[in-house]
Amino acid sequence: MSFLLRVQGRIGQRALLLTTAVVPLTGWAVHAVALHKQLAATRRDPLTGLLRRDSYTARARRLLARHDDVAVVLVDQDHFKAVNDTMGHAAGDAVLAETAARLTAWAGPCAAVGRLGGDEFAVVVQLPAGRLEQHLAQLVRTLHTPVVLDDGRTVDVGASIGAATPHAVGSHDLSLLQRAADAALYDGKHSGRAILATRRHATVPSINGRRAGRPGTAVWGRAA
Repeated sequence: MSFLLRVQGRIGQRALLLTTAVVPLTGWAVHAVALHKQLAATRRDPLTGLLRRDSYTARARRLLARHDDVAVVLVDQDHFKAVNDTMGHAAGDAVLAETAARLTAWAGPCAAVGRLGGDEFAVVVQLPAGRLEQHLAQLVRTLHTPVVLDDGRTVDVGASIGAATPHAVGSHDLSLLQRAADAALYDGKHSGRAILATRRHATVPSINGRRAGRPGTAVWGRAA
């Protein structure tokens, strides 16, 4: 009997030691999960769920370093101020959130999709050159589909789109590709078309990333 008591006592002590060891580990695991969620939240825009600029930039550069068949696409919402002014900021927020959802669905899970600020978005997506024209035209149609609000109102929307590829621009540098895509975007501003940048677009001087548009080339999408 005393032998059984001694064995039970030893088992109890070991169980106690294991329990005291596991409790801090469990607490740390819960803390780590919470910390991970907090960090993930800081990487994403709270309204759209898209990557913030820094997180987008890091992911975009990784994609550019690993792949040649990629495109950098900049999207600028057309007449967005008018939506806020005439329908209210809640409607404007709904339009931004829906635009983000459409961009994410179009680009797929492996792309870098970010909100650069305001109504400006950026995507870096792996896309073979032979499919680029078709996919840009699809994006134009998607971003020109009216948005239906929760209260039943419909918002007519549109977006200006510029795209740049390392092959067309001659560089894998993200900043250069974005500058070229931005210049191409402004070539087709409010035209209802997506414009693919050339090497010329990469040399266009800009002020705060923006400049006046000029007639563009390589235009795809719907008629204005």
